[in-house]
Amino acid sequence: MPQYAKYATTVVGAHSVPRWYEALEKLLDAGQLSRADVADAQYRATQAALMDQETAGIDVVTGGEMHRRLNNRHAPPNAMLNFFWQKIPGFAKDPKMEYGIVTRPRKITAKDDNVFHPAAVCTGKITADADLGLVDEFNMVSQYAHKPVKITMTGPHILAKLAFDECYNDLAKMMSDLGKLMNQNFKKLAAAGCKNIQIDEPLFIISDDHEVQAAVDAINLSTEGLPKDVHISMHICQGNYAVGAHYDGQLGHRYFDSGRYPGKLICGINCDSFLVEGDMAGHYYGHLGNRQLGVGAADVQDVNIESGETIVERVKKYAWLAPEQTIISSSCGMNHLPRHIAFGKLKAMGEAKKILRDSA
Repeated sequence: MPQYAKYATTVVGAHSVPRWYEALEKLLDAGQLSRADVADAQYRATQAALMDQETAGIDVVTGGEMHRRLNNRHAPPNAMLNFFWQKIPGFAKDPKMEYGIVTRPRKITAKDDNVFHPAAVCTGKITADADLGLVDEFNMVSQYAHKPVKITMTGPHILAKLAFDECYNDLAKMMSDLGKLMNQNFKKLAAAGCKNIQIDEPLFIISDDHEVQAAVDAINLSTEGLPKDVHISMHICQGNYAVGAHYDGQLGHRYFDSGRYPGKLICGINCDSFLVEGDMAGHYYGHLGNRQLGVGAADVQDVNIESGETIVERVKKYAWLAPEQTIISSSCGMNHLPRHIAFGKLKAMGEAKKILRDSA
C-alpha cells in the first residue's frame, strides 16, 4: 500500500475559478474568441492553480480542474459530469449544446427547488474503449508541477445516478460498465507515470445500502489490476453547491447532508486513502484498517480563512487516528471561493502540517 508521509497535504481537486471565465464564454459565443483562445486561458489558469498549491506547501497537487469547465454555473458538477459525459459513448451528443451533449434540467436536491443540473441522456451502451482525457491532463499538469500530481475522476455512481437513463434501466449495470471504462483509462494513466488517482462520489449519503454496495462494486472494478505503487484516493462528500438563480461567488452548501452516513459500506472500497469532510471523519472509526484518512479540516463552506492552529485542532480532534494515517485536506473543492481565500486556506494547511510534524 503506497502511503503518503504522515500529515501530508493534498486538495480535493478544484481550485478557485476566476470570475472572468463566464465573460470568456460569452465572447466565445459571440465569435470574438475562438475555442483555442479559451483553452489558452484555461491552460494559464491551470499553471496559476499549480503555483498557488506549491507555494502554500501542498504535497500532492492537481491542475485545479481548470480546463474542465467553461464557467462556474452549476458548479462543481459541470466539471465533474458534463466534461466526462461528452467523452463517454452512450450519452446523446449535440454539438450545438454546451459541452456538445444533449441535456435536460434535473433537480439534484430536495433542499432547494432552484438547484438543478443540466443532465446528460444515456441512449446507448457504455463501452470501455473511450479516452476520457486523463492521460492528456496528467501530461499537461506534470510538465509544470514540481510536486507529485494527482488526477481526479468522477465516480460511476454520480455519473449514472444523475443522468437520464433511456438504455439500461438498471443502475447497477450502468455503473458496472462505467467502472470498466474507468479501469481502462486508469491503466493508461498509470502507464503514463501517474502515481496518484482520486475518485469522487458525493451521493452515497442519499442512497440506500443496496445502491451504495453496487457503487462500491463498480468502483472496485475501476481500480482492479492497477500497479501496487499507485495511490488510490476516494473522496466522499455530501455535495458542494452554490445557491441563488445566478452563481455569484457564493459559498457552497451541503445539499446531500441527510444525517445518514454509510461509513462501513464505504470502507469496502479498495483504496489507499479516504478524503472526507472534517466533521465526518468520525464515521471511519473502526472501519479504516491500515488505510489513510484525509481530514477535510480546511472548510470550503466557510469564507473565513483558518489559521494553521485551527487546522491542527480540527485534525487532532480524532485522537484515534495515527499520525502515519493522517492526511490534511480541504473539505471539498475550492472552485466557488475567491482566489485569496482559497490560497489562504491552502497556506493554513501547509502551516498545520509543519506544526503537527514538529510536535510528533
